[in-house]
Amino acid sequence: MSNNSTPSSPSPEPRPKVVFPVSPIPPNPLGRGNFIRTAAALIIGDEILNGKTLDRNSHCFAQYCFEHGIDLKRVEVIADNEDEIIEASRRLVSKYDFVVTSGGIGPTHDDITYESLGKAFDQKLVHHDETIRRMTEMSRNRNWIAKQNAEQLAATYRMALFPERAETLYVEEDIWVPVVRLEGKLCIFPGIPALFTKLLHGLSPFLPLPPKSERPLRIQIFTERPESMIAPYLTSLQERLRPHGIQVGSYPVLYKGVFVSLIGRDKIRDTKAGRKLWLAEVAQEVEREIDGKISSDEEVAQKKGAAVAVLEIKSGEADSGKPPEDSPTGKAKY
Repeated sequence: MSNNSTPSSPSPEPRPKVVFPVSPIPPNPLGRGNFIRTAAALIIGDEILNGKTLDRNSHCFAQYCFEHGIDLKRVEVIADNEDEIIEASRRLVSKYDFVVTSGGIGPTHDDITYESLGKAFDQKLVHHDETIRRMTEMSRNRNWIAKQNAEQLAATYRMALFPERAETLYVEEDIWVPVVRLEGKLCIFPGIPALFTKLLHGLSPFLPLPPKSERPLRIQIFTERPESMIAPYLTSLQERLRPHGIQVGSYPVLYKGVFVSLIGRDKIRDTKAGRKLWLAEVAQEVEREIDGKISSDEEVAQKKGAAVAVLEIKSGEADSGKPPEDSPTGKAKY
């Protein structure tokens, strides 16, 4: 039997994995015994405001805050504008315990986040030698590095031009990009969603996060009743639970029904009954009153996804086939 197959060309050798040491944990920037209670996000980028890129980072940050018991108070989206960045960053840092920025730290002319934040907090910019070293080490096997002219190299080094008194936190051993922190509160992140997410979660050991007792629960109950039919009950329920820090929300799902959301600490005191009760007991009461059923996160996502599909069919909208800018086949701004 003849063999008509041709020998395959040898595959290129995999690049050696670069591993960097992470930074040591610094002292609590809020002071010993204090922890983060409030937060804000500042999303920076013309491409977000003009619809070119879909912002996923604020959603990621909102989930992170909820999971850790941090009260996310504000999300702002602003342009690549120095005055706007200076005003917003000063205001948010003065009001909240933990502020993140996303975007504007790449090598191009419109990447002005580091420069603007330096001006906001009266700090000049300086090249950070360790970041340049890590950047160079990570990129040394790439062919284009050796072909850079002086202007291109200067543009590359802009990504390591930080405010002079900033903390530089290396939180992942396989990423050269640090989280730069100003005023002990403001953390600067890249706009690329995959990097933002990995660095945010890597930053956790460096943050004075709330104790687990401060983390809320969320229980969702689904009912097929119209929202107007359950509104009077939900109003009275919220009045009863508000003094105990329990949030009652109502979220209709098109053509399906309504999700009622309960968010709060696991155990509360019902002064009317004169005893403590679990949030799960409140959820059981809601189930009975609205003829509903407690739903898992998977069931919530399934019902919402089905509703979106129905809406698309009814509206007759066809998918253009063009991926969003931050999808794996699109491009997101650094």
